[in-house]
Amino acid sequence: MSSELKKTPLYQSFVDAGAKIVEFGGWAMPVQFSSIKEEHNAVRNSMGLFDVSHMGEVLIKGKDASKYVQYLLTNDTDKVTTSKAQYTALCNDEGGIIDDLITYKLDENVYLLVVNAGNTVKDFEWIQQQSEQFDVEVQNVSDKYGQLALQGPEARAFVKEHVDTDIDEMKPFDFKQHVSFFDKEVILSQSGYTGEDGFEIYCNSEDCEFLWEKLLSFDIQPCGLGARDTLRLEAGLPLHGQDLTEEVTPYEAGIAFAAKPLIEAEFIGKSVLKDQKEHGSKVRAIGIEMIDKGIPRTGYIIFDNDENEIGIVTSGTQSPSSGKSIGLAQIDREAFEMGKEIIIQVRKRKVKAKIVKKNHITE
Repeated sequence: MSSELKKTPLYQSFVDAGAKIVEFGGWAMPVQFSSIKEEHNAVRNSMGLFDVSHMGEVLIKGKDASKYVQYLLTNDTDKVTTSKAQYTALCNDEGGIIDDLITYKLDENVYLLVVNAGNTVKDFEWIQQQSEQFDVEVQNVSDKYGQLALQGPEARAFVKEHVDTDIDEMKPFDFKQHVSFFDKEVILSQSGYTGEDGFEIYCNSEDCEFLWEKLLSFDIQPCGLGARDTLRLEAGLPLHGQDLTEEVTPYEAGIAFAAKPLIEAEFIGKSVLKDQKEHGSKVRAIGIEMIDKGIPRTGYIIFDNDENEIGIVTSGTQSPSSGKSIGLAQIDREAFEMGKEIIIQVRKRKVKAKIVKKNHITE
């Protein structure tokens, strides 16, 4: 493992546990501890624990912070409160997705943007560059935070036993600050990347190892990037760098709910997104399921039954829950029809697949 790779506070714990470690977005991260299927099933049936401390955190504060956050992001940030976070996109002038992220309002005119690990430096530089006309201070505070994700149907009951606040009524993207969790102060967010109930736990970086070891002492399954990917694909959740890129807009990538181009406030990329909302985009994100044998991989070309090229696979895997080969793709909008049979070029073979809904969890 290259010494140049960045390491989270838990790197030595991964080594000690015998985890298989790989490079991911410039970080040394565990792809699996036991097996991907075992870790995946733990999250679907009970609960699993992920280290997501590699995610980046950018702090924006100052007199114009509220105004600036809205200028930066595609969602309606007036909906963000000190107890309600928001999923959104950071776009360029053409509406292309620089990153997808979560916005937390920590205080009046104090916001924390949680960005994807491999994009942290790029995002931070972009956010700084756009801030010249605003009275704000922008800081990369990633080193100060550790982040754990406890996910699965048993996660809520477990967390409830070990925090000093009522979490029964917490809904997706609700969060609480200054929560005591095993005597460590954390931000507790009802969010995750698995399609299951659960929490993302933001702590001081120096508390991360203590909390990780404490949680694993309860015989909770540690999980790596492999299960994280199969879980998010079953849930139809996109990954930046594959399903989301600077070449596609929120409307083309299937996250239109995170774009609000009809609000009064101006934001970067608004004119392009407003046009796509009013007139439709040329590309549409879809779920796919293989009919013939084969796994749809990123970059595989999609054809219609007349052998016209209509799109590309952006992510794919074999679902541990169903055994089916599934994926996400982007195709020409006029080629879309739910249930339609399509053809995917899998290496030298052309194999049959069909268009399905993106969320496979209930199947």
